[in-house]
Amino acid sequence: MKNSLLEILYKKSFRFDPECGFTLASGKKSDLYVDVKKTLLSAEAMEMAGRALYSLIKEEDIEGVGGLTLGADSLAYASAMISNMDGKPMEVFIVRKEVKEHGTKSKIEGNLKEGARVVIFDDVATTGGSTIKAIERAKSAGYVVVKAVAFVDREEGGRENIEKYCPFEALFTRSDLLGIHNKKD
Repeated sequence: MKNSLLEILYKKSFRFDPECGFTLASGKKSDLYVDVKKTLLSAEAMEMAGRALYSLIKEEDIEGVGGLTLGADSLAYASAMISNMDGKPMEVFIVRKEVKEHGTKSKIEGNLKEGARVVIFDDVATTGGSTIKAIERAKSAGYVVVKAVAFVDREEGGRENIEKYCPFEALFTRSDLLGIHNKKD
């Protein structure tokens, strides 16, 4: 299943351009781009992604999964659905990029209470900035961050930065994607 998901990720989300490159959210330039949303918003990958992510966290003593919107949303939804099917339901929470200026003015949406043990998701880890922002916001809401999980680790320092806050794991890496790319050349 994981290999099939990696193939879908490569086909739908991976772009490689060593000449012109891509500008990333961090502002860095890179020869490759991975738009994980294109994979996770496809029906063929949704259940596989949920199962793969859930397999990384199912042994953890946690109550919820979430992260910075928009990158973490589909990861959290898919894994929470699988957790419910497995009889170990987890809540989903969403960390807003900007604090809501009306209503409750909440930084985080969801049903978790202070002290909840959670896993932070992110679609792609480059420098780790988005994941760290989500970790800090979750901690400021009183959550206990047990682990952070990225769908793709670009292997550009994000792991090391995130591990200053909590354990980190990635489902796939830059090396995995380049391995497929090099075989297809």
